[in-house]
Amino acid sequence: QVQLVESGGGLVQAGGSLRLSCVASGSIFSINTIVWYRQTPGNQREWVASISGGSTNYADSAKGRFTISRDNAQKTGYLQMNSLKPEDTAVYSCYAAIQRMRGETIQGYWGQGTQVTVSS
Repeated sequence: QVQLVESGGGLVQAGGSLRLSCVASGSIFSINTIVWYRQTPGNQREWVASISGGSTNYADSAKGRFTISRDNAQKTGYLQMNSLKPEDTAVYSCYAAIQRMRGETIQGYWGQGTQVTVSS
């Protein structure tokens, strides 16, 4: 089965940077879409950024500060986060729409999340 594992979270001061990784493993033919979400303390999960093919999209809160990218050969998605703010504090989770084999339907998979804490 496909597994997604996030890493790169941690504690950083406001204005600092973090680079999150989402590594997919298992039987994978292609990763069509990678999406980053975050669960803010006291709030519901919110969408942060997505990449599908060469097209990227960002939430307003992430525009100009975050960059989503991917390495298809390494089956890895990234979220580069710069100019971090305390309000960015959340558990960040990776979602990927994946074809496990050629001809199969696309299925969605979630990682377990990685904690990002931005201090003031």
